[in-house]
Amino acid sequence: MGLAEELQDETAEVLSSLIRFKTVNPPGGERECIEWLAGYLEDAGLTVEIAGAEPERPCLVATLKGGEGPSLGYLSHVDTVLADAQDWTADPWGAEIRDGYLYGRGTIDMKNQTAAEAVAAARLARAGAKFGGTLKVIAVPDEETGGELGAKWITEQRPDLSKVDFLLNEGAGAVMPFGDRRLYGVCVAEKGTFRFNVRTSGTAAHASVPGLARNALLELAPLITELGTGDPGFDLTAPTHALLAALGESPDDPRGAVHRVYAVAPQLAPLLEAMLSVTFAPTIVSAGEKINVIPARAQVRVDCRVPPGLGEDVALRRIRDLLGDDGYELEFTEAIVGNHSPVESKLMDAISTWVGEVDPGAEAVPTVLPAFTDCRWFRAAFPDCVAYGFFPQRHQTVYETWPLMHSHDERIDVRDLGFAAAFFHDLPGRLLAGS
Repeated sequence: MGLAEELQDETAEVLSSLIRFKTVNPPGGERECIEWLAGYLEDAGLTVEIAGAEPERPCLVATLKGGEGPSLGYLSHVDTVLADAQDWTADPWGAEIRDGYLYGRGTIDMKNQTAAEAVAAARLARAGAKFGGTLKVIAVPDEETGGELGAKWITEQRPDLSKVDFLLNEGAGAVMPFGDRRLYGVCVAEKGTFRFNVRTSGTAAHASVPGLARNALLELAPLITELGTGDPGFDLTAPTHALLAALGESPDDPRGAVHRVYAVAPQLAPLLEAMLSVTFAPTIVSAGEKINVIPARAQVRVDCRVPPGLGEDVALRRIRDLLGDDGYELEFTEAIVGNHSPVESKLMDAISTWVGEVDPGAEAVPTVLPAFTDCRWFRAAFPDCVAYGFFPQRHQTVYETWPLMHSHDERIDVRDLGFAAAFFHDLPGRLLAGS
Protein backbone atom coordinates (compact mmCIF):
# COMPACT_ATOMS: atom_id res chain seq x y z
CA MET A 1 0.00 0.00 0.00
CA GLY A 2 1.38 3.40 -0.98
CA LEU A 3 1.48 6.45 1.26
CA ALA A 4 -1.56 8.03 -0.41
CA GLU A 5 -3.66 4.94 0.32
CA GLU A 6 -2.37 4.85 3.91
CA LEU A 7 -3.40 8.44 4.53
CA GLN A 8 -6.70 8.37 2.66
CA ASP A 9 -9.01 7.09 5.42
CA GLU A 10 -7.66 9.33 8.16
CA THR A 11 -7.86 12.39 5.90
CA ALA A 12 -11.45 11.53 4.99
CA GLU A 13 -12.30 11.14 8.68
CA VAL A 14 -10.72 14.46 9.61
CA LEU A 15 -12.44 16.21 6.70
CA SER A 16 -15.78 14.68 7.71
CA SER A 17 -15.35 16.05 11.23
CA LEU A 18 -14.50 19.52 9.89
CA ILE A 19 -17.49 19.58 7.54
CA ARG A 20 -19.91 18.83 10.38
CA PHE A 21 -19.00 22.16 11.98
CA LYS A 22 -21.33 24.66 10.30
CA THR A 23 -18.92 27.54 9.75
CA VAL A 24 -20.93 29.52 7.20
CA ASN A 25 -19.56 33.05 6.88
CA PRO A 26 -21.26 35.27 7.79
CA PRO A 27 -21.42 34.84 10.73
CA GLY A 28 -18.54 32.33 10.76
CA GLY A 29 -18.40 31.17 14.36
CA GLU A 30 -15.31 29.09 13.64
CA ARG A 31 -14.06 28.62 17.23
CA GLU A 32 -15.55 25.17 17.83
CA CYS A 33 -14.04 23.90 14.57
CA ILE A 34 -10.65 25.48 15.35
CA GLU A 35 -10.64 24.00 18.85
CA TRP A 36 -11.38 20.52 17.51
CA LEU A 37 -8.50 20.88 15.03
CA ALA A 38 -6.23 22.12 17.81
CA GLY A 39 -6.98 19.03 19.88
CA TYR A 40 -6.27 16.72 16.95
CA LEU A 41 -2.89 18.36 16.26
CA GLU A 42 -1.89 18.60 19.93
CA ASP A 43 -2.64 14.91 20.39
CA ALA A 44 -0.23 14.18 17.54
CA GLY A 45 2.55 16.16 19.23
CA LEU A 46 2.47 19.59 17.60
CA THR A 47 2.64 22.80 19.64
CA VAL A 48 -0.58 24.76 19.12
CA GLU A 49 -1.48 28.39 19.77
CA ILE A 50 -4.91 29.94 19.21
CA ALA A 51 -5.26 33.70 18.83
CA GLY A 52 -7.68 35.98 17.07
CA ALA A 53 -9.28 39.35 16.54
CA GLU A 54 -12.57 38.10 18.02
CA PRO A 55 -13.14 35.36 20.62
CA GLU A 56 -15.46 33.29 18.45
CA ARG A 57 -13.31 33.67 15.33
CA PRO A 58 -9.75 32.68 16.22
CA CYS A 59 -6.78 31.61 14.14
CA LEU A 60 -4.70 28.50 14.83
CA VAL A 61 -0.98 27.95 14.35
CA ALA A 62 0.39 24.46 15.03
CA THR A 63 4.17 24.13 14.94
CA LEU A 64 6.49 21.22 14.33
CA LYS A 65 9.78 22.80 15.32
CA GLY A 66 13.01 21.82 13.63
CA GLY A 67 16.34 23.57 13.24
CA GLU A 68 17.15 27.13 12.31
CA GLY A 69 16.51 26.61 8.61
CA PRO A 70 13.59 27.96 6.56
CA SER A 71 9.97 27.70 7.64
CA LEU A 72 7.13 26.18 5.63
CA GLY A 73 3.52 27.15 6.24
CA TYR A 74 0.43 25.12 5.37
CA LEU A 75 -2.43 27.63 5.23
CA SER A 76 -6.19 27.08 5.00
CA HIS A 77 -9.43 28.74 6.01
CA VAL A 78 -12.22 26.89 7.80
CA ASP A 79 -15.12 29.22 7.01
CA THR A 80 -17.41 28.41 4.08
CA VAL A 81 -20.11 30.02 1.99
CA LEU A 82 -23.78 29.27 2.56
CA ALA A 83 -25.38 26.04 1.34
CA ASP A 84 -29.10 25.66 0.65
CA ALA A 85 -29.92 22.08 1.57
CA GLN A 86 -32.90 21.94 -0.78
CA ASP A 87 -30.56 22.27 -3.77
CA TRP A 88 -28.38 19.34 -2.67
CA THR A 89 -28.78 15.58 -3.01
CA ALA A 90 -26.86 15.16 0.27
CA ASP A 91 -26.79 17.00 3.59
CA PRO A 92 -24.29 19.87 3.06
CA TRP A 93 -22.97 19.26 6.60
CA GLY A 94 -23.46 15.51 6.73
CA ALA A 95 -20.12 14.41 5.21
CA GLU A 96 -21.75 11.57 3.28
CA ILE A 97 -19.49 9.30 1.23
CA ARG A 98 -21.21 8.06 -1.91
CA ASP A 99 -19.75 6.39 -5.00
CA GLY A 100 -16.23 7.27 -3.93
CA TYR A 101 -16.96 10.96 -3.29
CA LEU A 102 -17.22 12.78 0.02
CA TYR A 103 -20.06 15.34 -0.11
CA GLY A 104 -20.26 18.52 1.92
CA ARG A 105 -19.78 22.26 1.99
CA GLY A 106 -16.04 22.81 2.14
CA THR A 107 -14.91 19.62 0.43
CA ILE A 108 -13.44 21.79 -2.35
CA ASP A 109 -13.31 25.23 -0.71
CA MET A 110 -11.38 24.39 1.41
CA LYS A 111 -11.64 22.12 4.42
CA ASN A 112 -10.21 19.41 2.16
CA GLN A 113 -6.85 21.16 2.34
CA THR A 114 -7.19 21.79 6.07
CA ALA A 115 -7.65 18.05 6.56
CA ALA A 116 -4.84 16.95 4.24
CA GLU A 117 -2.36 19.42 5.74
CA ALA A 118 -3.32 18.48 9.30
CA VAL A 119 -3.10 14.72 8.70
CA ALA A 120 0.28 15.09 7.01
CA ALA A 121 1.66 17.16 9.88
CA ALA A 122 0.18 14.79 12.46
CA ARG A 123 1.80 11.77 10.85
CA LEU A 124 5.16 13.53 10.74
CA ALA A 125 4.86 14.53 14.39
CA ARG A 126 3.87 11.04 15.52
CA ALA A 127 6.87 9.63 13.68
CA GLY A 128 9.21 12.10 15.36
CA ALA A 129 10.25 13.63 12.03
CA LYS A 130 13.05 16.18 12.25
CA PHE A 131 13.92 18.83 9.70
CA GLY A 132 16.44 21.61 9.47
CA GLY A 133 13.54 24.04 9.35
CA THR A 134 10.06 24.43 10.84
CA LEU A 135 6.61 23.35 9.66
CA LYS A 136 3.56 25.43 10.61
CA VAL A 137 -0.08 24.48 10.07
CA ILE A 138 -2.11 27.70 9.94
CA ALA A 139 -5.92 27.64 9.94
CA VAL A 140 -7.84 30.91 9.83
CA PRO A 141 -11.42 32.24 9.75
CA ASP A 142 -13.12 34.84 7.59
CA GLU A 143 -11.57 34.25 4.15
CA GLU A 144 -14.94 34.20 2.40
CA THR A 145 -15.61 37.83 3.30
CA GLY A 146 -12.09 39.14 2.71
CA GLY A 147 -9.88 37.83 5.51
CA GLU A 148 -9.93 40.91 7.76
CA LEU A 149 -10.36 38.79 10.91
CA GLY A 150 -8.22 35.92 9.67
CA ALA A 151 -5.13 36.05 7.48
CA LYS A 152 -4.96 39.84 7.45
CA TRP A 153 -5.18 40.02 11.23
CA ILE A 154 -2.66 37.30 11.99
CA THR A 155 -0.05 38.54 9.51
CA GLU A 156 -0.33 42.13 10.73
CA GLN A 157 -0.88 41.57 14.47
CA ARG A 158 0.96 38.30 15.09
CA PRO A 159 3.85 38.06 12.63
CA ASP A 160 5.72 36.11 15.30
CA LEU A 161 3.19 33.32 14.81
CA SER A 162 2.46 33.57 11.11
CA LYS A 163 5.71 34.53 9.37
CA VAL A 164 7.03 31.80 7.07
CA ASP A 165 9.50 31.60 4.20
CA PHE A 166 7.34 29.32 2.06
CA LEU A 167 3.56 29.03 2.07
CA LEU A 168 1.04 26.69 0.46
CA ASN A 169 -2.63 27.54 0.26
CA GLU A 170 -5.61 27.01 -2.04
CA GLY A 171 -5.86 28.16 -5.65
CA ALA A 172 -4.68 25.34 -7.92
CA GLY A 173 -3.45 21.76 -8.09
CA ALA A 174 -6.24 19.77 -9.71
CA VAL A 175 -4.89 18.12 -12.84
CA MET A 176 -5.62 19.90 -16.13
CA PRO A 177 -5.73 17.47 -19.06
CA PHE A 178 -4.38 19.36 -22.08
CA GLY A 179 -4.29 17.22 -25.18
CA ASP A 180 -1.98 14.34 -24.32
CA ARG A 181 -0.40 16.32 -21.44
CA ARG A 182 -1.33 16.22 -17.75
CA LEU A 183 -0.72 19.61 -16.17
CA TYR A 184 -0.85 20.40 -12.46
CA GLY A 185 -1.36 24.11 -11.92
CA VAL A 186 0.62 25.93 -9.24
CA CYS A 187 -1.02 29.28 -8.47
CA VAL A 188 1.78 31.83 -8.29
CA ALA A 189 -0.39 34.96 -8.56
CA GLU A 190 -3.88 36.33 -7.99
CA LYS A 191 -5.77 39.03 -9.83
CA GLY A 192 -6.69 42.29 -8.22
CA THR A 193 -10.25 43.42 -7.50
CA PHE A 194 -11.44 46.75 -8.91
CA ARG A 195 -15.22 46.84 -8.52
CA PHE A 196 -17.05 49.89 -9.83
CA ASN A 197 -20.46 51.45 -10.49
CA VAL A 198 -21.63 52.84 -13.81
CA ARG A 199 -24.48 55.35 -13.67
CA THR A 200 -26.62 56.95 -16.35
CA SER A 201 -29.08 59.84 -16.13
CA GLY A 202 -32.23 60.72 -18.01
CA THR A 203 -35.55 62.50 -17.53
CA ALA A 204 -38.40 61.03 -15.52
CA ALA A 205 -42.00 60.96 -16.71
CA HIS A 206 -45.20 59.02 -16.31
CA ALA A 207 -44.71 55.54 -17.73
CA SER A 208 -47.92 55.80 -19.75
CA VAL A 209 -46.27 58.32 -22.10
CA PRO A 210 -42.68 57.11 -22.70
CA GLY A 211 -42.09 59.71 -25.38
CA LEU A 212 -42.00 62.47 -22.79
CA ALA A 213 -39.06 60.89 -20.96
CA ARG A 214 -35.47 59.86 -21.47
CA ASN A 215 -35.23 56.48 -19.77
CA ALA A 216 -31.97 56.17 -17.83
CA LEU A 217 -32.33 52.39 -17.85
CA LEU A 218 -32.32 52.33 -21.64
CA GLU A 219 -29.23 54.54 -21.59
CA LEU A 220 -27.58 52.00 -19.31
CA ALA A 221 -28.58 48.84 -21.17
CA PRO A 222 -26.03 49.04 -24.02
CA LEU A 223 -23.28 49.79 -21.52
CA ILE A 224 -24.17 46.64 -19.58
CA THR A 225 -24.12 44.62 -22.79
CA GLU A 226 -20.75 46.01 -23.80
CA LEU A 227 -19.21 45.33 -20.41
CA GLY A 228 -20.60 41.80 -20.41
CA THR A 229 -19.74 40.82 -23.98
CA GLY A 230 -17.06 43.23 -25.18
CA ASP A 231 -13.44 42.32 -25.78
CA PRO A 232 -11.15 44.38 -23.50
CA GLY A 233 -7.94 42.92 -24.89
CA PHE A 234 -5.08 41.31 -22.99
CA ASP A 235 -2.75 42.58 -20.27
CA LEU A 236 0.05 40.10 -19.60
CA THR A 237 2.35 40.10 -16.60
CA ALA A 238 5.32 37.91 -15.62
CA PRO A 239 3.19 35.00 -14.30
CA THR A 240 1.06 34.83 -17.45
CA HIS A 241 4.14 35.06 -19.66
CA ALA A 242 5.43 32.00 -17.80
CA LEU A 243 2.09 30.19 -18.15
CA LEU A 244 1.90 30.73 -21.91
CA ALA A 245 5.49 29.56 -22.29
CA ALA A 246 4.66 26.42 -20.29
CA LEU A 247 1.73 25.76 -22.64
CA GLY A 248 4.05 26.10 -25.61
CA GLU A 249 2.53 29.42 -26.66
CA SER A 250 4.05 32.83 -27.38
CA PRO A 251 3.27 35.75 -25.05
CA ASP A 252 3.32 37.90 -28.20
CA ASP A 253 0.10 36.31 -29.43
CA PRO A 254 -2.27 35.83 -26.48
CA ARG A 255 -5.39 35.86 -28.63
CA GLY A 256 -3.99 33.15 -30.86
CA ALA A 257 -2.95 31.21 -27.78
CA VAL A 258 -6.49 31.25 -26.40
CA HIS A 259 -7.88 30.08 -29.75
CA ARG A 260 -5.37 27.24 -29.99
CA VAL A 261 -6.00 26.18 -26.38
CA TYR A 262 -9.73 26.18 -27.11
CA ALA A 263 -9.15 23.77 -29.97
CA VAL A 264 -7.24 21.37 -27.72
CA ALA A 265 -9.04 21.82 -24.36
CA PRO A 266 -12.19 23.95 -24.66
CA GLN A 267 -12.81 23.74 -20.91
CA LEU A 268 -9.42 25.32 -20.19
CA ALA A 269 -9.78 28.25 -22.59
CA PRO A 270 -12.20 30.37 -20.49
CA LEU A 271 -9.94 30.00 -17.45
CA LEU A 272 -6.89 30.97 -19.49
CA GLU A 273 -8.61 33.99 -21.02
CA ALA A 274 -9.61 35.21 -17.55
CA MET A 275 -6.01 34.89 -16.38
CA LEU A 276 -4.69 36.98 -19.27
CA SER A 277 -7.08 39.92 -19.28
CA VAL A 278 -9.09 42.45 -17.33
CA THR A 279 -12.55 40.96 -16.84
CA PHE A 280 -15.90 42.69 -16.31
CA ALA A 281 -18.99 41.01 -14.88
CA PRO A 282 -22.10 43.21 -14.49
CA THR A 283 -23.95 41.72 -11.53
CA ILE A 284 -26.44 44.13 -9.92
CA VAL A 285 -28.71 46.65 -11.70
CA SER A 286 -30.87 49.26 -10.01
CA ALA A 287 -33.15 51.92 -11.46
CA GLY A 288 -36.69 53.06 -10.72
CA GLU A 289 -38.66 52.28 -7.57
CA LYS A 290 -42.17 52.65 -8.99
CA ILE A 291 -43.60 50.67 -11.90
CA ASN A 292 -45.40 53.69 -13.36
CA VAL A 293 -42.42 56.09 -13.31
CA ILE A 294 -39.74 56.08 -15.99
CA PRO A 295 -36.43 56.28 -14.08
CA ALA A 296 -34.21 59.33 -14.30
CA ARG A 297 -31.24 57.45 -12.88
CA ALA A 298 -29.91 53.91 -13.32
CA GLN A 299 -26.86 52.05 -12.09
CA VAL A 300 -25.04 48.80 -12.68
CA ARG A 301 -22.48 47.34 -10.29
CA VAL A 302 -19.59 45.58 -11.97
CA ASP A 303 -17.15 43.01 -10.63
CA CYS A 304 -13.83 43.78 -12.30
CA ARG A 305 -10.66 41.67 -11.93
CA VAL A 306 -7.27 42.93 -13.08
CA PRO A 307 -4.08 40.91 -13.71
CA PRO A 308 -1.64 40.85 -10.75
CA GLY A 309 0.52 43.90 -10.26
CA LEU A 310 -1.66 46.16 -12.42
CA GLY A 311 -3.77 48.94 -10.96
CA GLU A 312 -6.78 51.17 -11.38
CA ASP A 313 -5.24 52.94 -14.37
CA VAL A 314 -5.31 49.70 -16.36
CA ALA A 315 -8.89 48.98 -15.31
CA LEU A 316 -9.93 52.50 -16.29
CA ARG A 317 -8.24 52.28 -19.66
CA ARG A 318 -10.02 49.01 -20.46
CA ILE A 319 -13.37 50.47 -19.34
CA ARG A 320 -12.85 53.47 -21.63
CA ASP A 321 -11.90 51.13 -24.48
CA LEU A 322 -15.31 49.49 -24.22
CA LEU A 323 -17.58 52.37 -23.18
CA GLY A 324 -15.85 55.48 -24.48
CA ASP A 325 -15.44 58.58 -22.35
CA ASP A 326 -18.91 60.11 -22.23
CA GLY A 327 -22.53 59.36 -21.42
CA TYR A 328 -22.06 57.83 -17.98
CA GLU A 329 -20.60 58.34 -14.53
CA LEU A 330 -17.98 55.97 -13.15
CA GLU A 331 -17.13 55.30 -9.50
CA PHE A 332 -14.65 52.72 -8.20
CA THR A 333 -15.88 51.17 -4.96
CA GLU A 334 -13.01 48.73 -4.38
CA ALA A 335 -9.39 48.86 -5.50
CA ILE A 336 -7.08 46.03 -4.47
CA VAL A 337 -3.98 45.33 -6.54
CA GLY A 338 -3.31 41.64 -7.04
CA ASN A 339 0.11 40.30 -6.10
CA HIS A 340 2.32 37.38 -7.01
CA SER A 341 5.32 35.31 -6.00
CA PRO A 342 8.32 34.38 -8.15
CA VAL A 343 7.63 31.65 -10.68
CA GLU A 344 11.04 30.12 -10.10
CA SER A 345 11.83 29.02 -6.55
CA LYS A 346 12.90 26.07 -4.44
CA LEU A 347 9.25 25.47 -3.66
CA MET A 348 8.36 25.25 -7.34
CA ASP A 349 11.27 22.87 -7.89
CA ALA A 350 10.07 20.63 -5.05
CA ILE A 351 6.51 20.58 -6.39
CA SER A 352 7.66 19.83 -9.93
CA THR A 353 9.88 16.98 -8.79
CA TRP A 354 7.12 15.41 -6.70
CA VAL A 355 4.56 15.68 -9.54
CA GLY A 356 6.94 14.00 -11.97
CA GLU A 357 7.59 11.15 -9.54
CA VAL A 358 4.00 10.33 -8.54
CA ASP A 359 2.46 10.91 -11.98
CA PRO A 360 5.21 10.13 -14.51
CA GLY A 361 5.12 12.43 -17.50
CA ALA A 362 2.93 15.01 -15.73
CA GLU A 363 4.12 18.62 -15.42
CA ALA A 364 3.71 21.42 -12.90
CA VAL A 365 2.89 24.76 -14.58
CA PRO A 366 2.42 28.25 -13.11
CA THR A 367 -1.12 29.62 -13.12
CA VAL A 368 -2.93 32.79 -12.09
CA LEU A 369 -6.10 32.70 -10.00
CA PRO A 370 -8.85 34.92 -11.46
CA ALA A 371 -10.12 35.46 -7.90
CA PHE A 372 -8.13 35.96 -4.67
CA THR A 373 -7.07 33.95 -1.62
CA ASP A 374 -5.40 34.63 1.70
CA CYS A 375 -2.01 34.34 -0.01
CA ARG A 376 -2.29 38.03 -0.79
CA TRP A 377 -2.05 38.95 2.90
CA PHE A 378 1.06 36.82 3.43
CA ARG A 379 2.77 38.26 0.35
CA ALA A 380 1.94 41.78 1.50
CA ALA A 381 3.11 41.25 5.08
CA PHE A 382 6.19 39.16 4.28
CA PRO A 383 7.62 40.28 0.90
CA ASP A 384 10.22 37.50 0.86
CA CYS A 385 7.63 34.77 1.41
CA VAL A 386 7.08 32.51 -1.60
CA ALA A 387 3.33 31.80 -1.47
CA TYR A 388 1.65 29.40 -3.89
CA GLY A 389 -1.74 27.80 -4.21
CA PHE A 390 -1.45 24.02 -4.59
CA PHE A 391 -3.69 21.15 -3.55
CA PRO A 392 -2.86 18.25 -5.88
CA GLN A 393 -5.75 16.21 -7.27
CA ARG A 394 -4.99 13.39 -9.65
CA HIS A 395 -8.45 11.88 -10.06
CA GLN A 396 -10.81 14.88 -10.05
CA THR A 397 -9.77 17.32 -12.77
CA VAL A 398 -9.90 21.10 -12.62
CA TYR A 399 -12.76 20.96 -15.11
CA GLU A 400 -14.79 18.98 -12.56
CA THR A 401 -13.58 20.88 -9.51
CA TRP A 402 -14.19 24.51 -10.52
CA PRO A 403 -17.95 24.14 -11.18
CA LEU A 404 -18.44 22.60 -7.72
CA MET A 405 -16.90 25.53 -5.85
CA HIS A 406 -19.62 27.48 -3.99
CA SER A 407 -22.19 25.28 -5.78
CA HIS A 408 -24.59 22.53 -4.76
CA ASP A 409 -23.37 18.95 -4.22
CA GLU A 410 -19.81 20.12 -3.58
CA ARG A 411 -17.74 16.95 -3.33
CA ILE A 412 -14.26 15.48 -3.68
CA ASP A 413 -12.93 12.15 -4.88
CA VAL A 414 -11.79 10.43 -1.69
CA ARG A 415 -8.68 9.12 -3.44
CA ASP A 416 -7.50 12.70 -3.92
CA LEU A 417 -7.58 13.29 -0.17
CA GLY A 418 -4.89 10.66 0.31
CA PHE A 419 -3.02 11.90 -2.77
CA ALA A 420 -2.86 15.45 -1.41
CA ALA A 421 -2.00 14.35 2.12
CA ALA A 422 0.91 12.34 0.73
CA PHE A 423 2.24 15.48 -0.96
CA PHE A 424 2.01 17.56 2.21
CA HIS A 425 3.70 14.72 4.10
CA ASP A 426 6.58 14.49 1.63
CA LEU A 427 7.22 18.18 1.02
CA PRO A 428 9.01 19.16 4.26
CA GLY A 429 11.63 16.48 3.68
CA ARG A 430 12.27 17.85 0.20
CA LEU A 431 12.15 21.57 0.97
CA LEU A 432 13.50 21.94 4.51
CA ALA A 433 17.11 20.94 4.87
CA GLY A 434 17.49 17.84 7.04
CA SER A 435 19.44 17.77 10.27
